[in-house]
Amino acid sequence: MNFTGLVAAITGGAKGIGKAMAQQFAARGAKVAILDIDPESGERTAQAMRETGGDAVFITADVGDLSSMERAAQQVAQSLGNTDILCVNAGIYPQAFLESMTEADWDTVHRVNLKGMFLTVKAFLPQLKQSQRGRIVLTSSITGPVTGFPGWAHYGATKAGMLGFMHSAAIELAKYGITVNAVLPGNIETEGLGEIGEEYRRKMEAVIPFKRLGKPEDVAHAALFFASEGAGYITGQTLIVDGGQILPESSLALEDI
Repeated sequence: MNFTGLVAAITGGAKGIGKAMAQQFAARGAKVAILDIDPESGERTAQAMRETGGDAVFITADVGDLSSMERAAQQVAQSLGNTDILCVNAGIYPQAFLESMTEADWDTVHRVNLKGMFLTVKAFLPQLKQSQRGRIVLTSSITGPVTGFPGWAHYGATKAGMLGFMHSAAIELAKYGITVNAVLPGNIETEGLGEIGEEYRRKMEAVIPFKRLGKPEDVAHAALFFASEGAGYITGQTLIVDGGQILPESSLALEDI
């Protein structure tokens, strides 16, 4: 897991899973570009990493806008060099039930999660093609590809769509030596869970065999593996990081553990 001399660009890198990815790559020698629409949090994250010896920059970027992503890719190259590892992590998950979900609700989630993935890959592909170790790591979810949850039909559709994209993209980009893989997190303890309340948190933990929520670092470690030299012959694959959440047939399976 040595990434010395490699450049990693991470969308949604200011907070949560993306922040953990940035920290873990930097800790292993990578030069890291944090891409996010939140300049305050993004710069704070980059500054904290620099203070602990990491090589990190923050770049404002809107994944739903191609010109913004192309400018961001150019800035990464100018600041750190061509990108070798692209973590497509930016995503949103506002809850909306089908009966009240609007067309705007649907479009907003798709713009960030699905269109944003495509535009990010498109903007960085010229750099990845020049790398001797091109890696694309997508942050999907268990919600959509494997499970469902009321209020997240639009979110689940985007996360399942990411895997459909991955399967074809992995074939197309193999000729350049670029791998495309995805991590599928379960319930992870990020800033977005800060207001769920203790009772709801306990209910979430009760359905996980490990009886705890995942940490952002748990997902980051999966991304490190897919970006590693040892994963160079793995492409178009998924890795679920959920503490066994999807395994129980029902809540009865967890009663005695």
